Amino acid sequence: MLNILSIVGPLFIAMALGFVAVRVGAYDKADIRVLGRFVIQIALPALLFKALAERSFAEIINPDYLGAYTVGSLIAFAAAASGARLLKGSSRPVISLAGLGSSVSNSGFIGFPLILQFLGSKATIAIALSMMVENLVMLPLALALAESGYGDRRSRLRTLPALFSGLLHNPLILGIIAGFVCSLLQIHLPTPLTRVVDMFALASGPVALFVIGGTLVGLRPGGDLPRILWVCFGKLTLHPLAVAAMMLLFAPADPILRSAGVVIAAVPMLSIFPILAQKYDEQTWCASVLLISTVTSFFTLTLVMWIVG
Repeated sequence: MLNILSIVGPLFIAMALGFVAVRVGAYDKADIRVLGRFVIQIALPALLFKALAERSFAEIINPDYLGAYTVGSLIAFAAAASGARLLKGSSRPVISLAGLGSSVSNSGFIGFPLILQFLGSKATIAIALSMMVENLVMLPLALALAESGYGDRRSRLRTLPALFSGLLHNPLILGIIAGFVCSLLQIHLPTPLTRVVDMFALASGPVALFVIGGTLVGLRPGGDLPRILWVCFGKLTLHPLAVAAMMLLFAPADPILRSAGVVIAAVPMLSIFPILAQKYDEQTWCASVLLISTVTSFFTLTLVMWIVG
């Protein structure tokens, strides 16, 4: 347990430093947004490319892991959405956001540095595979469900094509695709380019955690308490339990990947959760969910890592 705390503790200290830096005015929210863009557009794509390009294609294409993580995430989405439907005042967007918040992890900003320290560089493949599931399956599903009860038919029809078009321009997805291509074709970058990729990849972890802490400053908690607690429970408990059950069923051969999948599922939801909710005027309770789940995850992640470790 002390070994796990020595891994989790520094990560949350880095987040706390980001929070304090913004809170005292050393950095403002605009600075955090710039750092966030650096992580999303450069550092994390470099990391994902490195994780995939340096391994054989047979090693990274893991249908058992993809199946387990996808089905586990869909189960968590369905359970959380069904529970939210029973709560008072749950519209279609609210139900969708409850499912989204309970089934999509902050894999890049929190999951990567956590997995790297806990399970080593080999487990970073799980981050890339999980992000594929999140971006290509879970996020489109949630937004399609939300749009089905919001706006006119024309705006709904435009949503999914625009979403998939955006994914094709997403640096994270492009980094994953480039890594797959290099692995499949056994392309090796020249040494100077490899060192550049390594430098940016190493920067992603600490900067991402700092950004998460800074992002929490200014969140305005509020909203329906039962809904908030339900989505927090869904993300920190239902999602890892569902993925753990599917890991047992699909049984990926590599035990490191099995453990990585469960830990990634136990990470709190993506940091843009309240931003996605703004369109539906549901950002207040979503901000509360993000804040509470991020703070609480210190304890739940420690427990999950102790169990799978």
